[in-house]
Amino acid sequence: MTEPLYRLNVGIALFNRAGQVLIARRLRDDGPEIVLPGHEWQMPQGGVDPDEDLVAAARRELWEETNVTHASYLAETVAWVTYDFPSYDGPPHRLSPFRGQQQRWVAFRFEGSDGEIEVTQSRGGMEPEFSEWRWEALDRLPALVVPFKRKVYEHVALEFQALAEV
Repeated sequence: MTEPLYRLNVGIALFNRAGQVLIARRLRDDGPEIVLPGHEWQMPQGGVDPDEDLVAAARRELWEETNVTHASYLAETVAWVTYDFPSYDGPPHRLSPFRGQQQRWVAFRFEGSDGEIEVTQSRGGMEPEFSEWRWEALDRLPALVVPFKRKVYEHVALEFQALAEV
């Protein structure tokens, strides 16, 4: 039997002018991507389509999940990082064939006003994943996400630390 593969994915760190990043509260589980009480927050992320440029994928996902279009590119992580999904025995799901996700992260500076951010509407044919959003200190994020993503968030916080120091 073949070992399940990792799904290519891009994470987005959207920094405001004060050096904080946008996080959003997950509405519900999404197949093997579970939400644990007290760990409902995360940064936007999503799949990278075949032959899609990483920064283009990040911009698309940022718009689909937050409505943000006014953002300037800052940086991206050098290495791919992975996380495994927790055990899943639910019904077939679009993420079921995958062991977990392999990610690179892209950082943007938010150039719009907070009124542009909308996480509860459907865009790009995708169901909303979030119920609310807020700005948060980058170094606090690992404690707010589900434990199976914590090492990735620690990695991202370390790589993007200089961007948070405004």
